This record gives sequence, structure tokens and C-alpha cells, in this order.
Amino acid sequence: MSFESLGLRAELLRAIAAQGHTCPTPIQAQSIPQILAGHDLLAGAQTGTGKTAAFALPLLQRLAETPRAHTHPRALILTPTRELAAQVSERVQAYGQHLPLRSAVIFGGVGMQPQVDRLRQGVDILVATPGRLLDHVGRGSVDLSRVAILVLDEADRMLDMGFIHDIRRVLARLPKQRQNLLFSATYSDEIRRLADGLLVQPKQVEVARRNTPVEIIEQSAHLVDKARKRDLLAHLFHREDWRQVLVFTRTKAGANRLAEHLGREGITAAAIHGNKSQSARTRALDDFKRGSVRALVATDIAARGLDIVDLPQVVNFELPNVAEDYVHRIGRTGRAGAGGAAVSLVSHDERGLLGGIERLLRRQITLHPVSGFEPSAEPPETPADPSLRRGARPPRRDSSKPAAIGAVTVARRRGGPERRRVGSGSSSV
Repeated sequence: MSFESLGLRAELLRAIAAQGHTCPTPIQAQSIPQILAGHDLLAGAQTGTGKTAAFALPLLQRLAETPRAHTHPRALILTPTRELAAQVSERVQAYGQHLPLRSAVIFGGVGMQPQVDRLRQGVDILVATPGRLLDHVGRGSVDLSRVAILVLDEADRMLDMGFIHDIRRVLARLPKQRQNLLFSATYSDEIRRLADGLLVQPKQVEVARRNTPVEIIEQSAHLVDKARKRDLLAHLFHREDWRQVLVFTRTKAGANRLAEHLGREGITAAAIHGNKSQSARTRALDDFKRGSVRALVATDIAARGLDIVDLPQVVNFELPNVAEDYVHRIGRTGRAGAGGAAVSLVSHDERGLLGGIERLLRRQITLHPVSGFEPSAEPPETPADPSLRRGARPPRRDSSKPAAIGAVTVARRRGGPERRRVGSGSSSV
């Protein structure tokens, strides 16, 4: 199948060719005709499958076929994180470079006024994170009453981050007659409820089984004492001559400490998390893509949606508390059919977390020590912790409790950069 066979305009085909794309991916081949036909869509696709082009290309075509009658946004793309918003905006601009359409991106962490000025000029396509979008709505700097196409990108992560309330506030500002496109890596009960209330007679496409990692990713794990993890990671960098590695930690402070340690070991490293300014996060990501930084140390939410072409290596410095997050982490490599490897450093206290991951994947990840970093004797086994069941979170260390919003619970992760405070005014992502 070719892009020409999907019925795309010549201007889009020129832009696609300039990007080096020759054949549509499965999600593109299935989604583009349905969106061009005007259907609502529920699409299941992991990151790295080409899903941005799957909605951006037909969205651009549909807008280009309708004359602009006003300056308000005609298409709205909601994303969960700043990085993903920026990347989606870049793709929209690249694909639409030969069309007379205007786009803008708004997210938190940067000044409001430049965004206000850009919106006043008029836009056809608006890419936004929920918090900052509602800030603009509250100021009256954006009018959503003419939106004809709505895209919820990575809807599962938006719900996981507690944005359901914000999404509902945005939906209340949109016209009732519109086309809705929902893209999600997983189909939880919350996603089903959101889809049932949002989509009208939707077409459904799915190109990956729920929570299935790309099969070609090589997965391995090293058993090591927790106190020696940093030294082992530096050893692996030198032994394997790693040049581009995305390293996951649980907390922002842990990401900073690990990046500093790697730097002392002669390994260029940068940390990316919610306490970093947007300019610092963008600079770190650009340095990593260029190769001037070998290790990008990130928390889970900060790394969500990162689009790094041909990333060869992912390291779980600490295993995630939720088994499904392991799938999202290792999915940073092995994108769009490319090869990749994922290594986990596992301490004795994380054996239960590893078991939950293995049950989710329905496969065993063999643990083996690295010479010179053999772990000490395993401590006596403690009674099984029910919180380590698949998909469950361990008990929280503080007394705060997550606040339920409708059917979705706000996840306040210690390492998460974009926290939502229930009962406060709108906040930015």
C-alpha cells in the first residue's frame, strides 16, 4: 500500500516524501481512510507506530478542503505532556508545509503572552496540554466554539495523570457537532467510559494487543545490591560503549543524583523531569538527540511521548511500581519496527515488582549478576505484599490520599512533573 492509494492530496504527498516516508504504517493505513470519511475513531496504538501522522494527515486534508471563515481554531489536539505537544506540533507543521493552514502549540512552563499573541493572529490547528489550554480559556484568549475536529492523543496517559476533569471542562466548551478521534495505547475501563460518552458510532482500529511490548526488543535484567546500582550503570556504559541511553528513575531527585554521578564517571548526562524549566528540558532532549549527551535520565511522566528516532537502549535504573509502566518505558526503543534493548537493574526489594512485570508480559526475564557486582545474600523472605499485584500501586509513604474525579483517580506520582490539585484553580502542564 502507498500513501497515494489512501487518497491524500498532492501537497501532503510532497511533505510525506520530504520526511522520507514511503509506505504507511498499519495504524496509518487503517485510520486515514476512516478519518477522511468523517467518522469518529477509537484507535489503539502503542507509541512509535506512526499514530501522529495517522491523525495529522487526514486532519490537514479535511481542513484544507473547507475554506476558513474565521480566526478561531478549527481543530484541537490535546496531549498529556509538554514534550508530546511540541513534537505533535512539529509534525503538523512539517506535514502541512505546503497548505495554507496555520497552527500553534500552547503548554505550561513558558510565558503566556507569546502564546496569547500567536492565538490572536488566528490558527486553524491548536495543539495543547489541558491545563494551559484552560488557562487561556479563562483569560478569553482562545475561543473553542468553532472546533470541528477533536483529537485526544495518548488518552490513557491523560486519564492516568488525572486530567479527566480538565478534559470534561474542555469538552463543555466545544460545539456538539464535531468529529472526535481518540488514540490510546491501552483500553482500560476508564477509556471505554470516556469513549462511550465522547464518540458517535465510532470506527475502531487497533494495531497492537494491550500492553504488548514490541517483540524484537531484547530484554534482560541484572540482580545487584541497591547501593551499587549507580556504579554498575557506569560500568555498563564503559563496558558496552553505550552512546545513547534513556535511563528511568522513579523520582526527580533520584534522576538528578544519577545524572550527577554519571557525569563524575566521565559519562555526559542530563536529567529531565517536572522540576526542570521547559527550556532546560528542551535543551537536554536536543543535546541527547544530537549525541552530545550520552545518558538522558528521566522520570516516567517526563519521558512519556518522547520521540527519539532509533533509540538503541533503555535502562530501568529502578523498576516502576506499576507493571504497565514498564511496557511504556521499554517502548521508547524498538519504535516503528526498529530493534532495541532494555536492561533493568533489580535489587532484592524489587523482586516482587519484577514478578508483576513477568505476569503482565507472560514471559520470564532472567536475572543474572554482572561479574564484580554480585549481590549480597538475599534477605529473609517477607509475606507477600498484595500491593505488588499486577497493576497495583504500593502503599503511599505519606498520609495524602488520591482524590477521585468521576470514575478516574488522580495519580500523584512522586516523580511526576505535572501535578493536578483537586479543588484549586486551573493549573498548567
